[in-house]
Amino acid sequence: MTSSTAHRAAARHPAMTIYDFPRGPYPTRVRIALAEKGLASHVRFVMVDLYKGEHKRPEFIARKNYSGTLPVLELDDGTLIAECTAITEYLDALDGAPVLTGCTARERGVIHMMNKRAELELLDAVSVYFHHATPGLGPDVELYQNAEWGLRQRDKAVRGMHYFDGVLRQQPFVAGEAFSMADITVIAGLLFASIVKLPVPSECEALQAWHARMMARESVARQPAYSSHA
Repeated sequence: MTSSTAHRAAARHPAMTIYDFPRGPYPTRVRIALAEKGLASHVRFVMVDLYKGEHKRPEFIARKNYSGTLPVLELDDGTLIAECTAITEYLDALDGAPVLTGCTARERGVIHMMNKRAELELLDAVSVYFHHATPGLGPDVELYQNAEWGLRQRDKAVRGMHYFDGVLRQQPFVAGEAFSMADITVIAGLLFASIVKLPVPSECEALQAWHARMMARESVARQPAYSSHA
């Protein structure tokens, strides 16, 4: 890229800050989206240590994200956008191809449906298991735990793996014929599952093969989360 091209690219995109924990499955979703769209160089990442509970401190909740979760995107005008889906939507509206949230009405509907299923049936279920039925982020952060609920969500996550295996027996990507936000969410779900040592069942061959293909994508393979858990 020439200096003049780089200058034009920088002018086209507002300065962005992302409050981030690079090994976290949820922040990894946005990191993958940025890498897919070639926008990572336009972002300043600010580390928020989940294990120290920095995301739950009153000043973070008051000034950055009421939900006390990561990631959070901050624009140069002070606008704050939390939630991975919302951030990905913003990135798609900001920049052109590849479009991760769909171009046509049909694509957008299917991608959003499958993305929500990936959250409910896999990623969020593993998260609940992590926070309730394992040591999670430690006693300073995990102030309430319900192990029975966590174990139920672990079982739900395994059922979700079987569901997505069935989907991927019929099509190459989670929402159809192209890589999308829904694939990123399943990738993050399987990352979280690996952290809590919850393996993909051996009979889920289509899901395993899809995951191997996803791990070969540059946008996925170069993420800190994967180098940390190799």
